[in-house]
Amino acid sequence: MTLINGLPAHVLLVHVVVVLVPLTALALVAAAIWPRAARRLGVLLPALGLVSLVSVPLTTSAGEWLERHVDSDPLVRRHTELGDGLLPWALGLFVLAVVVWWAGRGSRREGGGGSRWSALPVRIALGLLSVVIAVGAVVDVYRIGDSGAKAAWHDGFSKSAHDQHGADGS
Repeated sequence: MTLINGLPAHVLLVHVVVVLVPLTALALVAAAIWPRAARRLGVLLPALGLVSLVSVPLTTSAGEWLERHVDSDPLVRRHTELGDGLLPWALGLFVLAVVVWWAGRGSRREGGGGSRWSALPVRIALGLLSVVIAVGAVVDVYRIGDSGAKAAWHDGFSKSAHDQHGADGS
């Protein structure tokens, strides 16, 4: 995917990643820590993880196309390098979302006391791992987004406002 309605697809697809990866991370942590949240989210949790996972390589591919169509710049290269590192985090979110969903299914069927979910060591391990992966994914999205904004906007705007209507506002 290269262009959407005449615009580089990357600048549009990046919004999917920026919203869905942190949303998936938040849902994952909530579901991993609170079994009731896992039951309420149900299959939405792994579905959200899957859409997040799929959106990352689509956005990266569109970004690589865009990189070849802009002037070579160290900030763009840095953004591209950082962007290449998000896929493992998205994969981790998806895998854990599936595991947490699967573990939560047993407790729903058995009235909340299912053996897969109720074992405290399992809940603690899933909770800690989910927090680590979620924080890593969100921090990576932030770093990538920050580098992309710097690449796109450095020297691209004036730091002082220009009065386009004259002093009287007309």
